[in-house]
This record gives sequence, structure tokens and C-alpha cells, in this order.
Amino acid sequence: KMCAGKKSYFAAAVCIITVTSMLAVSYLQLQRFSHQPKVIQEGRRCRGKIVNSTITALTGNKTFIISPYFDDRESKITRLIGIVHHEDVKQLYCWFCCQPNGKIYVSEAKIDVHSDRFGFPYGAADIVCLEPENCDPTHVSIHQSPHGNTDQLPRFEIKNRKAETFSFDFTVCISTMFGNYNNVLQFIQSMEMYKILGVQKVVIYKNNCSHLMEKVLKFYIEEGTVEIIPWPINSHLKVSSKWHFMQDGTHIGYYGQITALNDCIYRNMERSKFVVLNDADEIILPLKYPNWKAMMNSLQEQNPGTSVFLFENHIFPETVSSHMFNLSSWNTVPGVNILQHVYREPDRKDVINPRKMIVDPRKVIQTSVHSVLRAYGKSVNVPMDVALIYHCRKALQRDLPRESLIRDTTLWRYNSSLIKNVNKVLSQTMLQAQN
Repeated sequence: KMCAGKKSYFAAAVCIITVTSMLAVSYLQLQRFSHQPKVIQEGRRCRGKIVNSTITALTGNKTFIISPYFDDRESKITRLIGIVHHEDVKQLYCWFCCQPNGKIYVSEAKIDVHSDRFGFPYGAADIVCLEPENCDPTHVSIHQSPHGNTDQLPRFEIKNRKAETFSFDFTVCISTMFGNYNNVLQFIQSMEMYKILGVQKVVIYKNNCSHLMEKVLKFYIEEGTVEIIPWPINSHLKVSSKWHFMQDGTHIGYYGQITALNDCIYRNMERSKFVVLNDADEIILPLKYPNWKAMMNSLQEQNPGTSVFLFENHIFPETVSSHMFNLSSWNTVPGVNILQHVYREPDRKDVINPRKMIVDPRKVIQTSVHSVLRAYGKSVNVPMDVALIYHCRKALQRDLPRESLIRDTTLWRYNSSLIKNVNKVLSQTMLQAQN
């Protein structure tokens, strides 16, 4: 008997703790063992069709794979960004094919549905598999079973396998463009502001947009600024344009925005020093610095060990205009002219302004929209006198008289280069009325 002999409660307690922890350790070892890759076939060619689409439905349509990424920050794993039904998907297996010896390894996946599901039945998920020790697989297939024939399974290329040197300082992730998006003027102004502030790449998860917007995107793609990730989520799931579930039969909120944001972080992990998560009608405006690089250098110096910087959102209602910068050549272009909107709503009592982020992508594990869920390193709220998010959209406080709004002309600091750059884009995309 392990725990006999002593009368004291203390000894009994110590004994129980010891036994419990021994059981826990052996359970964890078993768990880990069950997730270890096992060889199930040898001497095979790697077959299966290599997938090129952004969203791939697995058999049964309860699991959708976006993309797998190599992640060795803790152990050697493949992390697939996906969307799953939070109750119905219980078991998945990664099938790794190791060339040149043709061994096929199967490893049980850990399915980690992100906590920010907002009530919808489908949510963003990390599907995580331990990789075989003695091989660096280039592709992976996902199956509901550890048995069967892989020849029919789609194969996904595992990205981030090779560490790269950074190509960019700042990449902006915009998720997701939908609803026949046609706010052309504001989009061009945001793009040109991002470039003035130091952005080299803007990644857009595009569901759909207007014909005119397509022309503008084509211009930015050819220029090298924009990368489009097709996002046909509504051909797989019933999407809601709201962020929380309304019992209306929809499957996932806001066009799968959270999944797109997570994919964007991993996609840019090896190539961008920082990733900026915001929408096309939002601009992080530095107040103390000329650009983002100077701002981030200073913020990192003041906040060692921080990997997530959160900026406060402030609404500049598109209904309240200044008569300045009413440029006739812009009036023919659909969309909002941000230079005319320099009145912001005051903070509301008892309401916390949501935040958007600039992150070090190599330190993020899972993100939501207004904060990260899991990361290495701290998150810091950036004070409003350093920077704020200029967010020009419909008013939130509709009944406020103009006198109650705060005039904030920070944006006008950039007016001359912004106007010049926007005019250049308009003339090159032929959107300007001929004067």
C-alpha cells in the first residue's frame, strides 16, 4: 500500500497529490504517444491531388482547410488553419508522405477551436499535428481516419518550411472584402496613407467587390502593393454579415473574418517584420511620429518583451463634413473622401473602444479581431497621444450635435502627398472625370 502507516492528514494529502501527479504525467505521456506519428505504409509514391484553392472542404463538409504552416516554436508541428463545426468534428488525422523513402506517417491531430466563436456553430480552428522526426514533409493530407487510401485525398503544401529574410517591414491584412464593395475613393486614400506611413504589402481576403473596385485592385496588384487571397467562403457555408450569432441558420460570422486574420498572420510570419490587422476604412495615425517605423521603434524600446500593440478605435462620422478638400475631380469617384471628415465622436461613458493591432507575427499563436487569444510576449495598449485609429464610417452616436464632436485634423498633416498620390492612381486607373 503506497499510503498506509501515517495517521496525519498532511501525509495523506501529500500521498494523494503524488499519486495524482504520477497518473497525470503518465496520462500526458500516453496522450503525447497517441499523437506521435506512426508509419503505416512504406515504399509508396506520394499521390493525391495538390490543392490550389484557398478554402477546401473535406469529405462530409464539416471541416474546411485553408492552409498548413510549419511551426517549430515549441515542437516540430504542422499547424493547419481551418474552419470546423465546433461539436461535430472530433477526430482528424494528418497523413504525411516522406520522400524519397515513400514512408507514409499518420499522426492524430489536436483540434483547437478558437474561443472567439461568438455563438456560431462553425469557428476558426488550429488543427495541429506532430511531424515525423526524421523527415521534413512538404505536403500533408487530412483524413477523418488513420486508415484507408491516401490516393484520393487532397494534398496541401506546408508553408513556412524555410525561414526567409524579411521582405517587408509592414504588411496590412484586410479581411474580408465582401458585399460588392464599392467604397473606391476611401479605399485608394487608405492604400496611399498606408504607403506614406511605411507599408510595403497589403493582403486582402476578397469575397467580392464592384467592377470599378476590380480595376483599382488590378492597378495595386501590378504595382506590387496588393496581394489578393480569394475567399469564396459563401460557396461552402452560410455566412452572416454580423459578428454574433442570431439563431438565423447562418454558420459563421462576418464572412469567416477570424480565420482569414489567423491565416494572414501565418502567411506573413517569415516575410514581414510586423503585421497590421485592420479594416480598409481604418488607418492607424501616429500623432508623435512621422511614420510607423519610427513609432514602432520607439514603442518596442519602451515596452521590451511586447509582441502585440493595440490601438484605440475612434469614429470620424462620414455624415459630418468639413468644406475643405472638396476636390471636384474626386466627386465622380464612388466612396468617401476622408480628408473632409475631421470630426471625431467623443468617448462614451462605460463603453470601451475596440482596438486593432500591430503584431510581431512570429510571436502570435492565435488571434481574434480586437486582441490576440494566445501569444508569446505581452500585449500593450498604445496611449491615445501616441496614435489612434482614424475610422471613417457611419456615426455610432447619431444624435450628437456637431458642437459635441472633437475637431481632429491630424490627417491633414499628410494632405499634400495624399492628394498627389491619390490623383496619380485615379489618372492611371482612368477613374477621374476629364477636367
